[in-house]
Amino acid sequence: MDHSITKEGPYLRNFDEEKTRESINGALALRVQIEKIIDQIWQEGFDSIFFMGIGGTWASALQVEVYMRGRSSLPAYVDNAAEFLTTGNKKFTENSVLIYSSVSGNTKEMVELVDKVKGMGARVFAFIDTPGSLLTNEEKQDHLVVYPMNEQLKFYMTANYLMYKNGEFPEYERYNQEMETYLAEALITVEKQSDAWGYERAKKSVEFFRAHPDYPHYFIGCGNLYGAAYSYGMCYWEEQMWIRTKSISAGEFFHGMMEIIVADTPVTLFIGEDEQRPLAERVARFLPKVCENYVIIDTKDFELKGISEQFRGSISHLVIRAVNARVDTYMELLLDHPLSTRRYYRQFEY
Repeated sequence: MDHSITKEGPYLRNFDEEKTRESINGALALRVQIEKIIDQIWQEGFDSIFFMGIGGTWASALQVEVYMRGRSSLPAYVDNAAEFLTTGNKKFTENSVLIYSSVSGNTKEMVELVDKVKGMGARVFAFIDTPGSLLTNEEKQDHLVVYPMNEQLKFYMTANYLMYKNGEFPEYERYNQEMETYLAEALITVEKQSDAWGYERAKKSVEFFRAHPDYPHYFIGCGNLYGAAYSYGMCYWEEQMWIRTKSISAGEFFHGMMEIIVADTPVTLFIGEDEQRPLAERVARFLPKVCENYVIIDTKDFELKGISEQFRGSISHLVIRAVNARVDTYMELLLDHPLSTRRYYRQFEY
């Protein structure tokens, strides 16, 4: 197979506009259900809210925690499921609430996490993608929302209402009106506008990978894009494409990683529009001085029609995901490697 060019160009591969629109709008329509659940949790009281996950779901938990950290005085924390199972967390008590998401509904660490938390007498609020899975059992949670995909959106909807209840989000109604009216179309437009670029990006990345299979690709992000950088490198390029990566926060870049960047080091920098944007801009100013093989994806380059400037940062991770979706579909094509194929994951006991 000729791996340099396999198609004549981009053609919105694996993109179903109507399905994408229905998926995003369907997730946004969960707001009433989420609000009712939070109302009940609020009425019952709590001493802490914990967002937990493993792998990609932990990355989503990191994103929602940093989103709330500078906006809310609520005791909202993030923890890794595997670490919580071994180390515990003294902040988590029988009066705490676990909020988590699971795609399969049967991930080993998440099942064990829920059993431990329920054994402590704490409450569980679950987002599960797969109906009829193990974690949808009524004994496994107190509150359940079953809906596929859109994990980060569901987490942010939960955080937004928690902050609204706490008197910290006076723009809540206007924010939701904008998202429910414009978000789906904005993200669809991002994918369309990114398609040709995504093809060229994938072609160059695959050609470099085939010439340098042992080089790791470095992904950098900050704010809600650190979780994006971490999950994209780990879940997509490593797990799905078998390409070595390293992910690092922009704030930590200058304390180690900068020293190993040379002219041909492959680097991707995600720049969003939340409070930590200046950290990524500092990296963007540095890279051209030492590197000739870097890519910068800046969410400011996209119009996001209908979304107010003050709200754009809250969806930077969704914009980056839309861009990367175009890259991934062409990486799959050019690598001749189905993204669903795994060497080890869930292939045997480990």
